Amino acid sequence: MARRESRKSLFALALFLLPALVIAMSFAFAKISTSGLTRRPRIAFAAAPKFPATLPICPLNRDSSPAISGIRSFNASSHIWDSSPHFSYLVAASYSAKGQRFDAEKNLFTRKPYDPVNSSFTGLKDCKSAIDKRMRPRSGQDAFFFSQVGTTQSVAFGVADGVGGWAESNVDPSDFSHGLCEFMACAARAWPQSSLHPKDLLQRAYDEVSVDKDIEGGGSTACLAVAAPDGNVQVANLGDSGFMHLGLNAVRHFTQPQTHAFNTPYQLSKTPQRVLAQMAVFGGSGALSDLPKDSSVTNHQVRHGDVLIFASDGVWDNLSPQDALGIVSRSMIDLGAWVEKDGVIEVGQGLVKLTQATSHGKADSDSLQAKLAIAIAKEAKGTSLNTRRDGPFAKEVQKHYPGENWHGGKPDDIAAVVAVVVENPAV
Repeated sequence: MARRESRKSLFALALFLLPALVIAMSFAFAKISTSGLTRRPRIAFAAAPKFPATLPICPLNRDSSPAISGIRSFNASSHIWDSSPHFSYLVAASYSAKGQRFDAEKNLFTRKPYDPVNSSFTGLKDCKSAIDKRMRPRSGQDAFFFSQVGTTQSVAFGVADGVGGWAESNVDPSDFSHGLCEFMACAARAWPQSSLHPKDLLQRAYDEVSVDKDIEGGGSTACLAVAAPDGNVQVANLGDSGFMHLGLNAVRHFTQPQTHAFNTPYQLSKTPQRVLAQMAVFGGSGALSDLPKDSSVTNHQVRHGDVLIFASDGVWDNLSPQDALGIVSRSMIDLGAWVEKDGVIEVGQGLVKLTQATSHGKADSDSLQAKLAIAIAKEAKGTSLNTRRDGPFAKEVQKHYPGENWHGGKPDDIAAVVAVVVENPAV
């Protein structure tokens, strides 16, 4: 009986200790497993990017152009590696007025790179009053601007295209578009805050144009950007001027034009007082007028070696996205800004030198951005005068008005602003 009772006691003790033993073993196993996982590196070395055998071609759908993913890879080497690149935007513009010969040397605008030492600025109105109309670029009704934002290292740039129909009311369309760009440049330069939205910049300039007695009236489309040193570029587009983002032989974005009807783009406008007085007596509808808030806004993250193009419809009516991509890609590869290595397009090591980004003076016509702007404007000019080559505008006319029998290019004022993105070396 004593042995039987002893066995029962041992059996009861075992049953009592068994759950505790199981819990202890489970905890030990979990700890071992967890410690094994924490030893794995959190950041793996980036694999080499894979590219298709043939480089992508932008489809006709302007906003669905493919982009090559994984173009630039970084190896995770140390926890102190700075993952925040710093970018500069090297800008040039080329232009040609309708009916004028294209002159690559004379019809060129470049600007000094950002220099914080020369960062003093005056108020918006003082800035605008200091601008001499006689010194405006001879770009017809097309206009453009490029400006530093306040005392920051952000920049603003873009184009505006005066609406030619105002000439029928004895109003110079170029006054509105050039005035709008001048006010945008001055407003950006005098901007008191650290951040600037392109819609706000366009609104501020439009407000100033609306009350400026020197600008009787007119109308204009606009496409502009505010580009930050962290690589974020915000674009506002109103009408049928447009923007392209290119990178390593690929179209990353192409804006869709805003139109009320065929060849009737969204536009800002100002109706002269004399026209309003005539309308009050004889009746009639007011001028078509949209607002800066109607702009289409897109955000883009740029990379080293990317190219941004802002241009009036004088360019986009004559060059397709494929045409512009071909012009830029050929120039970038021929000049060594993009290089082909083992079937892959990469950014060339000489990009910074080609843009003259290290120069203390203003970039000249030999800079990469100047050559790209000239190449685009020259090709658009030639195509506009070609009666045998149907451009995008001719194809749209044939689509909407087949009875017109329109062929060839569309002569117009031309303005192209090009920005080459350069990543600054880490300091």
